[in-house]
Amino acid sequence: MNWLLILLLVPAIGAVVVALLPKNSPELAKQVALGFSIATLVLVIAMALQFDAQSTEPFQFVTSTPWIESFGISFALGVDGIALVLVAMAAILVPVVILAGWNEADHSDAPTKGYFALMLALEVCMIGVFSAIDVFLFYVFFEAMLIPVYFLIGRYGGARRSYAAVKFLIVSLFGGLFMLASLIGLYVVSQREFGAGTFDFGALTQLGMDSTTQRMLFLGFFFAFAVKAPLWPVHTWLPDAATEAQPGSAVLLVGVLDKVGTFGMLRYCLQIFPEASQFYTPLIIVMSLIGIIYGALLAIGQTDIKRLIAYTSISHFGFITLGIFVLTSQGQSGSTLYMVNHGFSTAALFLVAGFLMSRRGSKLVDDYGGVHKVAPLLAGFFLIAGLSSLALPGMSSFVSEFLVLVGTYVRYPLVAVIATTGIILASLYILWLYQRTMTGPLKPGCEDIKDLTGREVVAVAPLVALIIGLGVFPAPALDVINPAVDQTLAVVGVGDPPVGVTADCDFADGCREEGEGQ
Repeated sequence: MNWLLILLLVPAIGAVVVALLPKNSPELAKQVALGFSIATLVLVIAMALQFDAQSTEPFQFVTSTPWIESFGISFALGVDGIALVLVAMAAILVPVVILAGWNEADHSDAPTKGYFALMLALEVCMIGVFSAIDVFLFYVFFEAMLIPVYFLIGRYGGARRSYAAVKFLIVSLFGGLFMLASLIGLYVVSQREFGAGTFDFGALTQLGMDSTTQRMLFLGFFFAFAVKAPLWPVHTWLPDAATEAQPGSAVLLVGVLDKVGTFGMLRYCLQIFPEASQFYTPLIIVMSLIGIIYGALLAIGQTDIKRLIAYTSISHFGFITLGIFVLTSQGQSGSTLYMVNHGFSTAALFLVAGFLMSRRGSKLVDDYGGVHKVAPLLAGFFLIAGLSSLALPGMSSFVSEFLVLVGTYVRYPLVAVIATTGIILASLYILWLYQRTMTGPLKPGCEDIKDLTGREVVAVAPLVALIIGLGVFPAPALDVINPAVDQTLAVVGVGDPPVGVTADCDFADGCREEGEGQ
């Protein structure tokens, strides 16, 4: 059974069906979109139950059909443990977002059905980009997802939606051009080595590129992924896009779409350019550290709730990138799990904040206070999402952040210590936000804020269950992720430092292992 092909077709058909519905039937469009998104989730669950975590094959559920044969391009799909958990995350978040954002497009000048059709179209691209095992096909999905996001922001966003949408599109396309240039370079190299050009991922990992070529081509891929993530200093589009997007669109933008950047680093940068990845590791680690601290400091100073949440994500993506490039199994497993956990915690934070802002009609922190007195359920969900974001033990983000820091410490102890300051800063911006909005005396204008409705509780409850469930028992996810991480490190040619041995690493001279007591 071609699971991945079916997973692409179901939301694609759903997007077309919703787009063709009568314009004057918005409720029907919402119901149909929700139905197709739930069907996709059910299929993902059925596929995941058949995934063999102990398989020695690099990818499972592989399907490949020649597409543009003259250039060695195939419509090839497959997933490993890393891709599987990200596909599952996307499949979970889309129906949650549709249900939570049931009324988000009702007051827009654009048709309501268009909003939900774009959601399903974006789901197609998200599943495709995580499951493509032909690098050209990956690039197609990588760029195609810009289209639905551009319209979700530009047609259904806030007052400055046009500016935010255009900025997002231009910056993303600019990054994609660098990737395209490197993609062409890879094709030329493969043609020279194999006698025929190819974009097959497995074949490209076997290329014997010299160091100079690797380092040049690596930069094109990495820059595109750094923009998408986004990683400091190419992060400036995210706060504007997330602030102007509807909360549901912001969830998919920050919760799923940005993971394409860190997924690309883990899949393509490391495995196709292993020597270049190690060469640029010091620079990327420094960028990650700056992102962790810079994003957190800016979050502390924000007065706009959505903008504050956006800056917290820049800090979190610093942790994810750090875990990827310290090149340890704990770091990369933690980063992969962090991608999933960040998706759920940020989704909960954005959605509950969206419920709050829709009731009060303001995004400013200072306009709120004492909300827990009139909406205790809303305040409770907001607190759980916030505590997960600051990586409180017992919440899902704690496990992933802990693994990243442990994986970093075994190679770069000082880097791990510096990165830990991000946890302290996270507690400041999250607890400050909760204190200012939910506790204290009830501020004028907040008296009429209603508590969560049944639909809103149903939408957010699965996220809260996942946040707590993965925090208490992350083993099912890690059992799927770990073999894929081991395979990645094997391709890169790097292993964990031996037990009882610390790696004394110097960015200029590399790492040397020292036994205890030396």
